[in-house]
Amino acid sequence: MARIIAGSVGGRTIAVPPRGTRPTTDRVREALFTALDHDGLLDGARVLDLYAGSGALGLEAASRGAAHVDLVEADRRAADVCRANARSLGLTGLVRTHQAKVETFLAGGTGATAGATGAHAGATGGASRAVGAVPDGGWTLAFLDPPYDVDSSRVATVLAALVPHLAADAVVVLERSVRSEPVALPEGLEAWRDRRYGETVLHLLDHVAPGGTAGPDGDPADGSADDAREVLP
Repeated sequence: MARIIAGSVGGRTIAVPPRGTRPTTDRVREALFTALDHDGLLDGARVLDLYAGSGALGLEAASRGAAHVDLVEADRRAADVCRANARSLGLTGLVRTHQAKVETFLAGGTGATAGATGAHAGATGGASRAVGAVPDGGWTLAFLDPPYDVDSSRVATVLAALVPHLAADAVVVLERSVRSEPVALPEGLEAWRDRRYGETVLHLLDHVAPGGTAGPDGDPADGSADDAREVLP
């Protein structure tokens, strides 16, 4: 079991898939969300949680004021856990789960979607076009927590596919092992801030629209938006 750290359902426990996923630890999530809260990135956010596993990252965001959340998970059992967790927390009005490969979802392919009401209205369990799930204005906050054995070139491809669906001032959080190979960032994403917690490193990336030069905190972002070869350490 894991728990929601804070917010409207803070302290509540959630289930984790029995195997095949690597949930972000409570300690790392607490540190990450404290930083995101401090920077004002959660209230009203439109959140995408790729490689969702139990959905802990997206559900934490929903608990802390996100306007809505899309969870994307390829494994059927893990996707079922995401849906069950959203129901048990009473967050189905904010959260929609998509059972699909990340690449398929971002390319606009079809997948089984369990929906919410309102902005996420749709037939529960039906097939939906993934890119049709992009909220108006794009996602403002995206989490990527791929298995550590996913090749860095594949991670770079996913990031490139994500960029067109991001809001102008979006932030992307990429979780990797400190032993992972470097990831070449696509055009439109800049390294903003790295945070290391033991064997885990969180890369916070700034989506820079043409002409943009600063991260969400107003500090100059690392690198150049025109350099598609920027590489995360």
